[in-house]
Amino acid sequence: MFEAVEELIGEHADLERRLADPAVHADQATARKLSKRYAELTPIIAAYHSWKQYGEDIETARELAQEDPEFAAEVKELTAAREAVTERLRLLLVPRDPSDDKDVILEIKAGEGGDESALFAGDLLRMYLRYAERLGWKTELIDANESDLGGYKDVSVAVKTKGNAEPGTGVWARLKYEGGVHRVQRVPATESQGRIHTSAAGVLVLPEAEDVEVEINPNELRIDVYRSSGPGGQSVNTTDSAVRITHLPTGIVVSCQNEKSQLQNKDQALRILRARLLAAAQEEADKEASDARRSQVRTVDRSERVRTYNFPENRISDHRVGFKAYNLDQVLDGELDAVIQACVDADSAAKLAAAQ
Repeated sequence: MFEAVEELIGEHADLERRLADPAVHADQATARKLSKRYAELTPIIAAYHSWKQYGEDIETARELAQEDPEFAAEVKELTAAREAVTERLRLLLVPRDPSDDKDVILEIKAGEGGDESALFAGDLLRMYLRYAERLGWKTELIDANESDLGGYKDVSVAVKTKGNAEPGTGVWARLKYEGGVHRVQRVPATESQGRIHTSAAGVLVLPEAEDVEVEINPNELRIDVYRSSGPGGQSVNTTDSAVRITHLPTGIVVSCQNEKSQLQNKDQALRILRARLLAAAQEEADKEASDARRSQVRTVDRSERVRTYNFPENRISDHRVGFKAYNLDQVLDGELDAVIQACVDADSAAKLAAAQ
């Protein structure tokens, strides 16, 4: 059933030998790569050995049960335990997203709905910040363009783990399912007659790129500077500190005005550009595959949505997996686990079905 694991056992043993060689650790990049792969394989190998051991124990218990009927109950217990290990091993063998261990850059953009959409974008930002806080993740505001009523026309935030995440438990592994158009149904603060309005905000989730992953040719960049606008410190509207970078080969444009100095804004803009270029390269490579990234924002249109937040009914619905719950107030306070887990489970089931 799990013949492919035999090859992984050989690879795991080879990695163990190489990592025991001090010479390997002289090259930190190579050592990190080998250690990461070793950490990925270790739980698979452990589960496989457990699966095989249960098989042997079941056969022994069956033989003993022929002489002593009391062992029949043990056969049932061992069989149930092996079935659980079988399912765990199957899940561990599901093809992994290579970006699952990465930190992310999260972008939220107001769409149709004007001021109400910008206020909803602010609600989404607060929801993700609370969720990150619950999981012990670090967040860093990269850039923000506030609206007049206190919402956000667009905002970019870096979300990262506090240390090296266990394989498959990085920020991307959870937040990648958030990409898409989020629709809200509620009575806006600006509505005087109590009518329910529908508006939308777009969420784009990008795995953060390391410098070594994306090389940017300075000659392929057009960098413009301009004066910051909107709420801010004393430097707003007084110095040309805001930066707009255009990547000429792809046409990708990134702007940043949140920092006080032009240099800081340039660094932050380049950081976002790297993440977008990495995402574009991965999307191109995965174009023929049916994966979750294709649900990322294309247009912030009310009709094209992945999730609906219905305030009058306190209901949240994820339209991709059929998830529905009536605890919207708690979800907006950062209790996103159940919503995201429904997406994780659906993704795993689809990959398992494709692998069989």
